[in-house]
Formats: sequence, C-alpha cells, structure tokens
Amino acid sequence: MAFSRENIKYTLNGILFVALFTIAAIQISQVSFIKALAISPLIIGIVIGMFYANTLRSHIPKEWVPGILFSSKQLLRFAIILYGFRITFQQIAEVGVAGLAVSTIMLTTTFILGWWAGVKIFKLDRDTSILCASGSSVCGAAAVLATEPVLDAEPYKSAVAVGTVVLFGTIAMFTYPALYKAGVLNMDPAAYGIYVGGTVHEVAQVVAAGGAIGGVAADNAVIVKMTRVMMIAPMLIILGILVSKGRSKGEGRGGIQISIPWFAVWFIVVAGINSFLVHIESLKPLIAGINEFDTFLLTMAMTALGMETSVEKFKQAGMKPVMLALLMAIWLMVGGYFVTQWAVSFFGV
Repeated sequence: MAFSRENIKYTLNGILFVALFTIAAIQISQVSFIKALAISPLIIGIVIGMFYANTLRSHIPKEWVPGILFSSKQLLRFAIILYGFRITFQQIAEVGVAGLAVSTIMLTTTFILGWWAGVKIFKLDRDTSILCASGSSVCGAAAVLATEPVLDAEPYKSAVAVGTVVLFGTIAMFTYPALYKAGVLNMDPAAYGIYVGGTVHEVAQVVAAGGAIGGVAADNAVIVKMTRVMMIAPMLIILGILVSKGRSKGEGRGGIQISIPWFAVWFIVVAGINSFLVHIESLKPLIAGINEFDTFLLTMAMTALGMETSVEKFKQAGMKPVMLALLMAIWLMVGGYFVTQWAVSFFGV
C-alpha cells in the first residue's frame, strides 16, 4: 500500500519530487516568449517529465514510484473536479443557442470521427483513438487527462494524444486569425468567436486565436470554449457506460457492470456551485486562488504522466496518431466553419 506506515514516507517523497518539477514547469511558462505562444504549464510539465523519463529515470528510488503514480491518477481526479470552478452555467446562456449548438455538434462529431477512424482506418488501439479524439473534440490536454482514468489507459498513450493536441492546436491558433484577416472566413467577429471556441483545441489557444481579432470575437470564443469544457462531464459518463458494456461482453458476464466516473459528476456539481458563488464579489479572490491551485495539480498530473513515458513508446505509436489528429483538425476547421455558419443563420448571435 502506497500510504501504509512503512511506505508513506517514500510515497510523499515521490509526490514532492513531482511537485518540484511542476514548480519548474510553471516558472518556465511565465517566460515572455513562451507566454506569447500561449503554451500552458501543462504542456511544459509533460515535456520536462518526459525528458527526465528518458535521461535520469533509472536514478529515482523505486520506492518513490507510487508517489508519481498517485500524482498521475488520484490527484488528477481531484484536479478535474476543481476545474469546475472555471465554469458557470451563466456562460452557456450568454452565447445563446448558436454557441451551444456548435459546441455540441462539433464535440460529438469529432469524438465519433476520431474513435471510428482511429480504430477502423488507422488500425490504432481503442484507448489511443479515444484519447486523441477527446483531446481534439473537447479541451485539449485537460480532456486527455480526464479521459485516461475512465479507460485506465497506459500513460504513454495519453502522452501521444497530448502531443497531437499541441501540434494541431498550435497550428490552428495561428491559422484561424490569418484566414480571418485575409478575408477567407466570411463571417463577422461574433460568429468568428463562436467558430474559434467551438473548434480550436486548448483553452489557451482559443484565447490567443480569439484575442487576435479582439472585442466580441475574443469574448464569444472563450465563452463557447468553456461551454465545450462543461460538456466533458456528460461525455465521460457516457464513455464510462460504453466502456463498461464492452468490458462486460469481453469477459462474458451476463449483466453489465456500469462504471460511472464520479469525478465527472462532481465536476458538474462544482460548476453549479460556482454559478452561484460567481456573483459574490468577496469570493472572487478565493476562486482565483482555487483555479491557480488547480492549474498546479493539473500540471503535476501531466508531469507525472511524462515521467512514465519513454521515447520507445512514441516510436511504437508511429505516425498513425498524427494522421488521425490531422483528419480531426481538418474536420474541425472545415466542418466547423459550415456548422457555425448554419447555427448563426438559424439561431442568430
């Protein structure tokens, strides 16, 4: 047992070890040119974690490993729950039906496309396909992290999925504003914001792509994006039920053993609580502090994930996850454009 009387000291050492790397990742993310590229500490955390895993990993005492695993599993679930303090139900109401429609359609279609194409076209395993699909369809690295415990996937598969999010999310972050300014995207700033929020991968990348146009575009982009983030909870619950059915059939059980990811349910509860607390001015500093602490925990989970990922695993995955992510990125950019145009014309902005 990781927290037994005999092992707790070593487990805490492992957690502290991950925390030190996390502090470094957050400090690096504050460097001006990295901040300008909107690279989140989560991404930096997994990179330095992987660097350690492939250089000095053999030097860590094996007794510390449970602490690293605790950071990538249990701390992760708690961090996803706290992520609810970033979202309110009022945000969903602000973007109206058009924003909600774009978020729902793009999340659902991208996730199904990623799962199906990953398994059927690119012959990837189920877990890698779903992790890549969740990262592209919902909210990037945070979605990959949230999906991993539902699948009980191997850490390197999550790292591969995060890598695809970083690549194509970064490309989208620069491409969308360039296309808009060049007049290729035939939409007003309000619609552009919905388009960005409904199709770009990471929250930070949405902020950058929306902020490049400014005003209502930036506001709508962030609000629609947070609506997409909110949808991670029902997605994980449905996924948990589907995975449970698959396991039951594979094991030849008569009844279905449904495994509900309760941290996703609590995520919704926390978002609901935050929807009331957001109106209390005196609590805003507290909520801001919780969000900073949550970023630290998410970065810890990402760093621990990196520490369990070797380059050999990436080589095994090959280019297929990248090709899958490219397919989803094309759908998000092209399909998302027409879905946004339809939603705005049908529901208005």
